[in-house]
Amino acid sequence: MSALLGHMTTDNVTALLASGRLVLLLPVGSVEPHGPHLPLETDTVISLAACERAVARLEARDIIARIAPSIPYGVTDFAQGFAGAVSLSPAAVTAFVGAVVDALLASGAAHVSVVNNHLEPAQDSAIRAVCTGRPQQAVSIACPLTRRWARTLSAEFKSGACHAGRYETSLMLAAQPELVRDQIRKSLPAVPISLSDGIKAGRHTFASMGLDKAYAGAPREASAAEGDEQLELLAQMIELEVVEALGLKDW
Repeated sequence: MSALLGHMTTDNVTALLASGRLVLLLPVGSVEPHGPHLPLETDTVISLAACERAVARLEARDIIARIAPSIPYGVTDFAQGFAGAVSLSPAAVTAFVGAVVDALLASGAAHVSVVNNHLEPAQDSAIRAVCTGRPQQAVSIACPLTRRWARTLSAEFKSGACHAGRYETSLMLAAQPELVRDQIRKSLPAVPISLSDGIKAGRHTFASMGLDKAYAGAPREASAAEGDEQLELLAQMIELEVVEALGLKDW
């Protein structure tokens, strides 16, 4: 049976809820430019792909896990001026994601893990705010900006020059290669601009940082093999965030 909640019938879900132990993973992302070679929904695709792998990891621990329908919109102010960017306010993101989490819990889920791979600082803060006022055992946040997970990821990720570069392009080649414009990817020069350094310097748009094509890093160096490795690390991140929030390693 599919791990996607949205592909199930109400009878399927009723059977899962009967255990009282259903964990739902909620992928979130953005609608924003990712260079000339990756789709606008890149961050959401990555979150969903990581969730798909995390389900198997959780079920190996006897934790029943499924994936709720994704939330593809987020805070995308950095991409202003580029066609296709759709940005919500941080307050709107926190309120909407929080409402979805509450509804999933009210429907009978034992825990909801919000999985975020859109790494704009305001988006990260908006998603983390969902935990405010909600019990730790009920909701967790899985995001590679958390330092303990960031240090496990690739060198390009840690450099900060990783928007639609080698890191994200590798993830897309592993997750949904048909969405990658590969001939364009192979022609792109490296853009060694660190977004994290730009943010520290007070620049808060891709344009002000010099990302004229809405990407940083080296997409030409990407590979499906590297993407597969990084997806496994993201899946492990989700697994451990859920397990620790539940406080039951042998649940």
